[in-house]
Amino acid sequence: MTAEQPNTMPNQPTEYENPLTARYASKQMSEIWSPQRKFSTWRRLWIALAEAESELGLPITPEQIAELKAHVDDIDFDAAGRHERRLRHDVMAHVHAYGDVCPKAAGIIHLGATSCFVGDNTDVILLRDALTYIRRRVVAVIDCLARFAAEYRDLPCLGFTHMQPAQPTTVGKRACLWAYDLVLDLAEIEHRLQSLKARGPKGTTGTQASFLSLFDGDHEKVRKLEELVCRKIGFDESYAVTGQTYPRKIDSQVLGVLSGVAQSAHKAATDLRLLAHRKEMEEPFEKEQIGSSAMAYKRNPMRSERICSLARFVMSLESSPAATLSTQWMERTLDDSANRRLVLPQSFLATDAVLILYQNVADGLVVYPKVIAAHLSAELPFMATENILMAAVAAGGDRQELHERIRRHSQAAAAVVKQEGGQNDLLERLHKDVAFDAVDLDAVMAPAKFIGRAPEQVDEFIAEVVDPIRQKYPDDLGGDAEVNV
Repeated sequence: MTAEQPNTMPNQPTEYENPLTARYASKQMSEIWSPQRKFSTWRRLWIALAEAESELGLPITPEQIAELKAHVDDIDFDAAGRHERRLRHDVMAHVHAYGDVCPKAAGIIHLGATSCFVGDNTDVILLRDALTYIRRRVVAVIDCLARFAAEYRDLPCLGFTHMQPAQPTTVGKRACLWAYDLVLDLAEIEHRLQSLKARGPKGTTGTQASFLSLFDGDHEKVRKLEELVCRKIGFDESYAVTGQTYPRKIDSQVLGVLSGVAQSAHKAATDLRLLAHRKEMEEPFEKEQIGSSAMAYKRNPMRSERICSLARFVMSLESSPAATLSTQWMERTLDDSANRRLVLPQSFLATDAVLILYQNVADGLVVYPKVIAAHLSAELPFMATENILMAAVAAGGDRQELHERIRRHSQAAAAVVKQEGGQNDLLERLHKDVAFDAVDLDAVMAPAKFIGRAPEQVDEFIAEVVDPIRQKYPDDLGGDAEVNV
C-alpha cells in the first residue's frame, strides 16, 4: 500500500471528534449548542424583528411573516455554506439561505439590523437555556448528597485539618460541606439567570441609528421596537447601553459561575479520592468494570478523577472571557468571535459532564463503617486525652500529676505507632495506670461524645437549606445521570 493510499476502512473515523460531545456531555446540552438550535433561533429573531417593525407601521405584510414562520427549522446548511464561501460572512450567508426559501420575504429579512442582532441575542438565549439546564443538574446533585448525608448523619469519622487527623465529625456532615458549596453555586446561577437581558435591536454601534432612520426619526417608535422585540424573544428588558455587542462582561460573569460549579465538584471529588485511598468510601464500581489493565485487584476512583480532569478544564476556560472583555476596544473588535465559539459551548458541555459524573457518584457512594471506625479508634485516644484528664480530676485526682502521666503515656504510644509501626496502645496504657482507675475510660472514649452537633447540623441543613430547594425545583430531582464511558 502506497503513502497516497491510507489504510482506511468504511466508517473509520479519520477526523478529530470533540470528546465532550462524543463521550462526556448529555445530548440535551449538546443540542442547545447545536447549529440547528443556533440558526433556527436566528430565524426566530428575524421573525420577531419583522413582526415588531410591521406592528409599528413599516411595510411588512402578514404574508411575508407567514412565509418566514413556515421555514424556521428547515435550514439548508449546504446552501448556507455555499453562500458563506462566496460572501465570507456567516450572517449574510444565512440571510441569503433564508431568502432562498422565502422569496416574498427576502427583502425584509434583517431589516435595519446588524449581525449582532441575531448573533448576540441568540447567544443570550442559549446562555439562558444552558444555565437553566446546569441549574437542573446542580439541584439533582444537591438532592443526592442530602439523601446520603441524612443516611450517615451520625456515623462518626475522623475529621482532617491540614490533612492531619483532627476532631471527629460525621460522614453525613462532611457530605453537607460538599452540598453547601453547590448551594452557593446555585444561588449564583439563579442570580445570573435573573440578570440576563436581551441585547435587543441596538444597531451597528449601539446607537440604533439605522432604526431611527427606518422610522423617520421617531425616537418613541425605536424605543417601542426594542420593547416589542425583547418581549417576543422572552425577555422583559434589554441591556441599558451596548456597543455593537452585548457587554462581554456577561460572558465573564457566566463563566465565573461555571468555574464555581467546577471548583465545588473538584473539591468533593478530591475528597472522595482521598477517602478511597483510605478505604473508607468508594464511588460506585460496576460488576464488569476494570480498574487497571495490569493490576486486576484495583478499584480506581476513575469517575472522581474524571470529575477533577474536566473541572480543571472548565476552570481554565474562565480566563478567556476575562481576556476578551478586557480587550474589546471602543464599541467592539472581532477578536472575540472565534474565542467565544469555542469557550461558551465547551464550558457548558464540560460543566454538564462534570455534574453527570458527580450525580452518578453521589447516588451510588459506598461506605465502609468498620474501616472508618478502625481509623477513628486508632486516633481517638490522643484526641480524648483532655476529656480523660477532666474525668480523672472530677474523680478526685491531681490535675498536674494526671497531665504529666497522660503526656508520658501519649509520647510512648506515639513512639510505638511512628517508630515501630505498631497500634496506638494509649488506652491500654491508661487502663493499666492506677491513677485512672476511677475513670470509665470506655465511656469517655465513645465516638459519639466527640462529634458535637454534627448530626443535628445535618438535620438542620436539610430542613432549612435543601428542602426549600427541593420544593422550588421538584421537577429537577433525580433524572438521568448515566455515565457513557
